[in-house]
Amino acid sequence: MKTHRMLCFGRHDDSGNAALVVEDPALTEPERLMFARQQDASATVFVDANSTGDTQLDFYYPHARSPLCLHATLAASAVFFERHPETLKVRFVTGMHRQVLEVERIEAHIFVGTSAQRCPDLAIDIAEVTQLLCIEARELKGLPRLASVGSAKLLVEVAEPSALAALSPDLPGIANWSRKHGVSGMYAYCRVGDDVYAGRNFNHLEPRFEDAATGVAAGALALSLERSITLLQGDALGQPCTLLARYTNGAVQVGGRAVRREPS
Repeated sequence: MKTHRMLCFGRHDDSGNAALVVEDPALTEPERLMFARQQDASATVFVDANSTGDTQLDFYYPHARSPLCLHATLAASAVFFERHPETLKVRFVTGMHRQVLEVERIEAHIFVGTSAQRCPDLAIDIAEVTQLLCIEARELKGLPRLASVGSAKLLVEVAEPSALAALSPDLPGIANWSRKHGVSGMYAYCRVGDDVYAGRNFNHLEPRFEDAATGVAAGALALSLERSITLLQGDALGQPCTLLARYTNGAVQVGGRAVRREPS
């Protein structure tokens, strides 16, 4: 079993969302979750071959298995491209839902191709959302909405960057709500410029595990807005990240940088 620690979506080489890439793991699903809990990384991805011979990515957060994690996909792709510098494209499938991920390297960035996925049928209760985020309804802008490129997010727009920065939500409550409705947490965001947004992801049980970058949210937001966007995240965590989401006719490529955090 070989491991690689990567920083993904960082604005510079010393920032980004940490992911651990594990190759050839001889671990069961419970053992993978336990391993992920023991790592100092917001996500761990296990890379192996499935029964049909495809290269499979199996994603784990410290608290749960996930159908898709794009920053961990970036990490696994970066390891592949390091090993095959002449190759510009690679194809993966996800472990949970067998979703196909077409990955492309374009200069210093890696882009993961995704498309709209079905969301749970869910009537959004504004009072419940504001209670879980611990904010007033007047701080919202528009109605929260669901979107998914492989892991459904509830997208909640707040009116001001100051409101976004001040959020201190009920994390256990959001986790329970997510399990109940089959949604992968809440993503709060606000507009800061022309097609530029800032966001925060709430899908963990402890504040210290807050994502510095959430690729599935960038893809879901671009899909919901039906436009290409730049998403800023992680500044308040000391891990400034920039995510690029390129939208074309219902498909989204989510991209950014991925660098090795320590030698292999």
